[in-house]
Amino acid sequence: WDIAMKKRFELRRFVWTLAVIFLLAGLATSFTTSRSFAQAQSFGRVDVTGNQRIEASTIRNFVGLDLKKPVSPGQINAAYQRLIATGLFEEVKVIPRGGSLVVEVREYPTINRINFEGNKRIKDEKLAEVIVSRPRHTYSPAQAEADAALIVEAYRQSGRFTAEVKPKIIRRSDNRVDLAFEIFEGKVVEIQRLSFVGNRHFSDNRLRKVLATKQAGIFRAFVKADAFVADRIAFDRQILTDYYFARGFVDFQVLSVATEVARERDGFFLTFNVREGQQYRVGKVTTVSKIAGVKTDAYHKVGNLRTGTVYSPSLVEVTLDRMEALATKNGLNFVRITPVIVQNDRNLTLDVEMVIEPGPRVFVERIDIEGNDTTLDRVIRREFDTVEGDPFNPRAIRTAAQRIKALGFFETAEVTAREGTTPDQVVVDVNVKDKPTGSLSFGAYYGASGGIGGAVSLSESNFLGRGQFLSVNLTTGTSSGAIGLSFAEPRLLDRNVRFDFDLSQTKSTQQNAFYDTNVQVISSSLTFPLSRNGKLSVGYRYGANTISNVTGVASKIIIKEADAGTRTAGSINFGYTFDNRSSGIRPTSGIIFRLTEELAGFGGVSKYSKTSLLIGARTTTFNEDVSFSAELEGGILD
Repeated sequence: WDIAMKKRFELRRFVWTLAVIFLLAGLATSFTTSRSFAQAQSFGRVDVTGNQRIEASTIRNFVGLDLKKPVSPGQINAAYQRLIATGLFEEVKVIPRGGSLVVEVREYPTINRINFEGNKRIKDEKLAEVIVSRPRHTYSPAQAEADAALIVEAYRQSGRFTAEVKPKIIRRSDNRVDLAFEIFEGKVVEIQRLSFVGNRHFSDNRLRKVLATKQAGIFRAFVKADAFVADRIAFDRQILTDYYFARGFVDFQVLSVATEVARERDGFFLTFNVREGQQYRVGKVTTVSKIAGVKTDAYHKVGNLRTGTVYSPSLVEVTLDRMEALATKNGLNFVRITPVIVQNDRNLTLDVEMVIEPGPRVFVERIDIEGNDTTLDRVIRREFDTVEGDPFNPRAIRTAAQRIKALGFFETAEVTAREGTTPDQVVVDVNVKDKPTGSLSFGAYYGASGGIGGAVSLSESNFLGRGQFLSVNLTTGTSSGAIGLSFAEPRLLDRNVRFDFDLSQTKSTQQNAFYDTNVQVISSSLTFPLSRNGKLSVGYRYGANTISNVTGVASKIIIKEADAGTRTAGSINFGYTFDNRSSGIRPTSGIIFRLTEELAGFGGVSKYSKTSLLIGARTTTFNEDVSFSAELEGGILD
């Protein structure tokens, strides 16, 4: 038994000895391996596998390792990170293999096509302009998510704050994918209440009419302005400030704009917190000159500021325009007229001093126009009173910018000035974006007496990009029909003269009368501006009127006209119109005066003279909550 126990003990010691030996050997191997990995390695080449579209040399450039020197594990990891950062690969592996560094890649697929699913309010074409991803470009998951966010923002701009967008891919052959955006548009989040705090002179109802943002009403299905758009608030703050400034509230401030979401999250409550301040009137108005030999009397007389009237920046602008025009007429090109305004809080007046002083000698080097794919350059250029080589007048450039925007041909129009090739020269840049200016409309009607009828109208306000107006109208029905053509050139021969031409024919058959009629008219006119608010028009009109097929009980006058056959009349007409009724943020008060005279006998058989006169006025009261207007019209026919 002792011998057996002794052998068993020796065997156990032998096993433990072998175990210790193997353990020490394993630790030594592990230590050696760790040291070998921690040490730099040398590679003879970089082998690239898995690439399809991207050249191996391009991938080696991304790796960016200098194989002439040993490469550390940190450098290999940095090469891996550079490959990932390119955004070109779905999967990257960098494996040291003997004397080679093997780079295994799997490229991101190419976008075959992009689809939008679930969108009804915003068309595919508009959404395609919003996103960055494009067909035949490399697909990037990060970019697809960013595009989804851009689409959500586009819906937020239209008031749909609950919109959701999810990108997904459909794999195709040859490493291609179809990129689809699943869109849940949601409902429009309306402005349920638009209110004001701090307004004492103007009611909430009046101020709501000023803002571009509108409160939801009974026509909410058709009015898009009642949708909440955060970016529109900044514009509303500015237009509200301009509204108060134009009425003498020079200390007006929009303190804050509070937005609150309804409990059901289907609407917003928008509150403007304002400080109106006091209304100021024009105090003492003076004109001084810092230029030798320039007398101020003539400049002071052309001003539009009167002591005691409610102060408005527009009145100052008009006065500056008139003074600068007079300076140019007198040969003073480099003149600057600066208004100096002194606020008198005690009597609530603003003293205005117009200072005539020398301006910098700067010339217009050139006028560059970009973005007008449809509109001709000359249509834009003719809105400038300034041409290349003229003295630079910032006010004239701002006026031209306003005229360009008022054309209605562009979505955006920006006019800026920058230094030219020399410090005394300025380059005026005009950047515009054309918008559709044509319309085609169809209509139909039915009447118990007139039966079924239809109407077609085609109009274009920027015909062939020339700034001309063209309209064609066609109306037809059971008992009547009409066709008309209208053409207008607002700047005849690039002068500030408007030319109009009209051609029309109207027919009617016996339906509510005992006769048929056929009226043909051709007319043309020229309109000349005489002042800021006055214009003179001169024109010629030729018409032919035929009454036929008289039946039943008709009056003797109708029978006599029918027996006479076609009656023609050619007439010369002229008229004068003065209209200073303003609109927008300016006070809506003014008068209209129109006098026209028509003398027939210049062609045709009919001879007559017709004089007509129209006088009207419009004003507001009760802080512009109530508007009064009246017109009186009369005439004499001989």
